[in-house]
Amino acid sequence: MFKLYYAPGTCARASHIALEEAGASYTAERLDFKNSQQTTPQYLAINPKGRVPALVTDRGTLTETPAILAYIAQSFPQARLMPDDPFAFAQAQSFNSYLCATVHINHAHKMRGYRWAVEESSFADMKRKVPETMAASFALIERDMLKGPWVMGEQYTVCDPYLFTIAGWLEATASILRRCRRWRLTASGCRSARRCRRCWRKRRPELVGWAKRSVPTISPISLLEMVGTLRFAHPTRPFFRAPSRGRCRA
Repeated sequence: MFKLYYAPGTCARASHIALEEAGASYTAERLDFKNSQQTTPQYLAINPKGRVPALVTDRGTLTETPAILAYIAQSFPQARLMPDDPFAFAQAQSFNSYLCATVHINHAHKMRGYRWAVEESSFADMKRKVPETMAASFALIERDMLKGPWVMGEQYTVCDPYLFTIAGWLEATASILRRCRRWRLTASGCRSARRCRRCWRKRRPELVGWAKRSVPTISPISLLEMVGTLRFAHPTRPFFRAPSRGRCRA
């Protein structure tokens, strides 16, 4: 039995999805970041870094998303969440490391400039740079990293929920997820994927317009596919199949 510590809207979502995809037995503990629960002595005893995710196992606690995703994939080989070939496995690790060490850090400059500077003017300058660095990162991912239809090609891997999670931080995708309730539910646990596919086809021109206006340097079709629309091809395996979410009532 695993225990995952997470907070809404964070990169911990990727590990949460991976646990569901693997069919793992686990519990999830939500941390209240607004009240700085991650800095309490109780949580720091679990993860001295004071961040999420943290996955408690019978052998100890794991932190850092790429490590947790690899551990889940190797602990449940029947789920085939990582390539068997050593070189392909290393490529998947390289992709996840890029999300962790570059894309995530780019985004963190938007609201956590205090990690790198002390002057208020520096915070504002870093925040202004975020749209440019995030667009450049996703342009690189689209151009040189995605094999299609999934990150690693024909096989769905832990790279996909990680990319889905990070892409959800883009302004365009946040706007889309707020406006399309059926798609949002599919991306977070809806079991009615066929209905959501119909919704996607109906709303596609509108959604592509939002993406194009918000991130003009990235192909809007590819951007939307990166955050989960391709997942509709697998109605029996929607993202994040949390039993407590129930059905889509949209």
